[in-house]
Amino acid sequence: MGDTRSRKGKEREDRLHKLDYRFIQELKSVPVFLSLEENKRYLKDVFSDCSDVVIREFKIEHSLDAILFFVDGMANTELVNEAMKSLMILEGGEALIDRISDTTLPVSQIQKTDNYADLLLSVLGGDTGLIVDKNNKAVLLGIRGMEKRSINEPETESVVRGPREGFVENLRTNTSMIRRKLKTPRLKMKPMVIGKESNTNVVVTYLDDLAEPGIVQEVVGRLKKIEIDAILESGYIEEFLQDSAFSPFPQLQYTERPDTVAAALLQGRVGILVDGTPFVLLVPFVFAEIMQASEDFYERFQIATLIRWLRYIFLVLSLLTPGLYVAITTYHQDLLPTTLLLSVAAAREAIPFPAVIETLIMEITFEALREAGIRLPKTIGSAVSILGALVVGQAAVQAGIVSAPIVIVVSITGIASFTIPRFNGAIAIRMLRFPIVIAASLFGMYGMMISIMLIIGHMANLRSFGVPYLSPAGPLSSIDMKDFVFRAPWWAMRTRPTFGPVLDKVRVGDKIRHEIMDQGGQKGQNVPHPASGEDQEGADPS
Repeated sequence: MGDTRSRKGKEREDRLHKLDYRFIQELKSVPVFLSLEENKRYLKDVFSDCSDVVIREFKIEHSLDAILFFVDGMANTELVNEAMKSLMILEGGEALIDRISDTTLPVSQIQKTDNYADLLLSVLGGDTGLIVDKNNKAVLLGIRGMEKRSINEPETESVVRGPREGFVENLRTNTSMIRRKLKTPRLKMKPMVIGKESNTNVVVTYLDDLAEPGIVQEVVGRLKKIEIDAILESGYIEEFLQDSAFSPFPQLQYTERPDTVAAALLQGRVGILVDGTPFVLLVPFVFAEIMQASEDFYERFQIATLIRWLRYIFLVLSLLTPGLYVAITTYHQDLLPTTLLLSVAAAREAIPFPAVIETLIMEITFEALREAGIRLPKTIGSAVSILGALVVGQAAVQAGIVSAPIVIVVSITGIASFTIPRFNGAIAIRMLRFPIVIAASLFGMYGMMISIMLIIGHMANLRSFGVPYLSPAGPLSSIDMKDFVFRAPWWAMRTRPTFGPVLDKVRVGDKIRHEIMDQGGQKGQNVPHPASGEDQEGADPS
């Protein structure tokens, strides 16, 4: 009998001092001990050399020992003190943790746990842990008080008309901003934890009456398969989730605008929110959405359509203009009018480099100036990027290193790339510009045509969670073309995009659409107006 007790005591001591774990999830097998002294020793061993962890010992009604522990700077100390005060003046010396949590603690969010994995994860996330002697459960008090950035207008997606609020680094603030847009219990927020060291909170959000269950399951399944030490930004997750890892084109959309996320969820898409970053991922994602901005749906459809045409024109210019210059000046001079050909030839007469080297020099210089403008402080960054390009370009022309036409070509290309709304899409175009220039220098127009065919073929082969990347153009869906190259009026976009999996296709009713189409618009001919000379009450003015 004595040997059994000593063996159990030794096993408990081994378990108590077993701190050779690698990740917190491994502590699922370590329970909350009945003895408060054992819990205190374990916590002090786990948090040794952690000056920001506070372990506060006190007594409940002068008789029952207890401890509160939290991370300084992550918990609201005022609420911690209120909770401690409520426990200290507890009458009756209640010992059961269930009774204490249900009747005494003035905290709205309370959870209970019986293992150290859940306990440590919650405390390190900002909660406060309560352990009472002679109880094998701990209470988690949701009284977080971390400092967070205020809600401001997103800098990467600014608009003239539309909401001016953007996501912040706090996960709960971001989920609440989406909830404000979509006030429905159909909006689901599925929590997850990813990262063995960072234990980053991730939320998968969707509308369960619109999102295809298969897409949701696929997103959750891929997230569960991620094994990494830390997730510090949503970009970590993006590279794990994309279907084609080596494609230059983005297959997941990221945004820091709550209205963009709400609009995507209303199309049956799935959002992924990551704690610690203001950028939310959206899947599936197709190429057409690279050319769409949130402001397209806030302005009238005529101007939105015109601006989209402008974007597609400048997309082509951004991708092909440098290669076109190289191909024409190297192989196809007869394509230029005689006057223009003589002007270009005169400008390049004293240039020591061939057209391809000249183009690469200016393109690389422009990209370096653009990167410098981003990294420098805002007060001088824009001046460096703009003035630097002008000064360097003019100096290079005067020095005879490059010709004046290539400065114009690179400038047009740079301006065109800024018209692409999605930054990750603009990056893909900027990268593909260089192999097209090389192909144009080797094979002229034929090289450019082959490059374009390869790019289109690659895009046609891409999928984003099973959705063809070139939808709705390839495969062609005529019903979805109303929100592709042009934007139809809202009353005409009766259905949601059909190329994406969505449970409910209808989004706009028929009544207003028929009235507008039959009457040519709400012209007000059925609205009664007072006759001339009568007041608003219809009385005789005399």
